[in-house]
Amino acid sequence: MELRVIENTEEELSIEIGGEDHTFMNVLKGALLETEGVTTATYDMNPEQSGGQTEPILAIKTDDTTEPLDALEAGAGRVREKASAFREAFDTAA
Repeated sequence: MELRVIENTEEELSIEIGGEDHTFMNVLKGALLETEGVTTATYDMNPEQSGGQTEPILAIKTDDTTEPLDALEAGAGRVREKASAFREAFDTAA
């Protein structure tokens, strides 16, 4: 996975996430929306409407209590927790 920061301010972060598709981006977006301080989390990966961009671009907006990079870290941690819980449940069921 390759990351490229496009914009990083006190309340907004736009980051290109190379090599990912809708599956991962939807999971990450959902985890971000569950993160305290996040007001908006979206992504775009429509190359025809985005000037030829093919890698997804994640956009995060936060309130004044949370830094966007901190929110991204918390959201990624939540994704990791959910994946681990799923793996444990799957292993138990098998």
